[in-house]
Amino acid sequence: MTHGSTNQLTFTINGELVCLKDIDPTCTLLEYLRQSDRMGTKEGCGDGDCGACTVALIGKGADGKPHYQAVNSCLIPLGAIAEREVITVEGVANGQLHPVQAAMVQLGGSQCGYCTPGFIISLFAAYYDRALDDMAIEGNLCRCTGYLPIRRAAQQMAAHSNEVGDIFSHTLERSSIELSPFNYGNGDRQFYRPARLVEVFALLQQHPNATLVAGATDLGLELSWHRQQYPVLISLEAVAELQVLEQTDESVEIGAAVPLSHIEAILHGVFPSLDEMLHWFAARQVRNRATLGGNIGTASPIGDLPPVLLSLDAELRLASAHGSRVLPLADFFKGYRQTDLQPGEVIVSILIPKAIAAGAVRRLSQSYKVGKRGTDDISIVAAAFTIDLDDRNQILHARLGYGGVAATPARAIAVEHFLIGKPWNIATVQQAKTLLNKAFTPLTDLRGSADYRQRLIVNLFEKFFVEGWADSDLTRDWGEVSS
Repeated sequence: MTHGSTNQLTFTINGELVCLKDIDPTCTLLEYLRQSDRMGTKEGCGDGDCGACTVALIGKGADGKPHYQAVNSCLIPLGAIAEREVITVEGVANGQLHPVQAAMVQLGGSQCGYCTPGFIISLFAAYYDRALDDMAIEGNLCRCTGYLPIRRAAQQMAAHSNEVGDIFSHTLERSSIELSPFNYGNGDRQFYRPARLVEVFALLQQHPNATLVAGATDLGLELSWHRQQYPVLISLEAVAELQVLEQTDESVEIGAAVPLSHIEAILHGVFPSLDEMLHWFAARQVRNRATLGGNIGTASPIGDLPPVLLSLDAELRLASAHGSRVLPLADFFKGYRQTDLQPGEVIVSILIPKAIAAGAVRRLSQSYKVGKRGTDDISIVAAAFTIDLDDRNQILHARLGYGGVAATPARAIAVEHFLIGKPWNIATVQQAKTLLNKAFTPLTDLRGSADYRQRLIVNLFEKFFVEGWADSDLTRDWGEVSS
């Protein structure tokens, strides 16, 4: 690394420059805000689920321009805020109520008030994106069930969104969104933010036990609850090679550190199963920070996106100081929270082919997530299916990816082999269901029983068939196919 370490961490809160010395870089932004008497930002769940701690960061949007991005401050290590601009609820009123606040007051959008600051900031960010809809507040929970007046406030503001042109708009226009290299040291705590992949490799050689972090939406849970210590963090947010998002006629390459909200916007319509799962992946605040590389690298058996990528035959581009390689995602997961990553190796990008099987005329592809809540919850079971059909409705290619049913995200390979060459009809599906009953041995935990998961494994595949049939342009009716 050519950039020396400093014991000073600098950033901006509500237009005020903050310079901190000798502070733990793994302290969360929420902890710092409340310790510094910025008490408007509330502490709710500490898990990124409720949105009470929402603040806005100025960052690069999917269009490459500066945007206010709603994020959960309970999940962000303070080191990741270096040289960035933060807006909290205290900074929204600039001498008078912001239009978001005024609408909430006028329409009674605040009851007990505890969740209100988070709603205000989420709506504030959406106000400048001209995206004032239910999705703007999907990550904010109201314990008083006051959603109707909050929705009315958003609808009222949406009618005047073209009138935006205030000090906050001007702040966006002048803001720098490029993250520069940054190293911060405080005693036995080190936080590095390199800009190039070669610098990441050098740091990993210097600190072989360092923890890589991008959006921190998973690691942030450990920080929020003080469950684990992280002496050395290496942030991948500013690494240029991990920010690529390129399309060709044959494939898509997604950098490991590209935020999910960017993928959601840029690749919409390319992979329907990916679109569907991203819609249900946590909430806006999380998708603004979470990355595809992080969701894969944690190797969680209940990660939402690996089943989708398995069903699409995705590959990983991996690299270290010793070279690079491409590995099928299906070969990456080795056991519970265990992967094929070698010491000093990082996930650089994810490669997803666009081509369908040779001789196929139609692809059916969809994903499903079952959880106790909608967007803002962990999967009980996630599943994604891809079927390629020829002009006689015969199956040429089959991929069935699952999460939450084994120690790793996994494919039902025996069922895939059975399906090849079979007609895509209800009789084939019923036979496949019998095999799916034997494909996995799910466990019982606090989210769901083994029996419930087993039923989901089977029934989600049948649901895929029924929905694919309803959307298809095939001419045979249900009775003929069912017979």
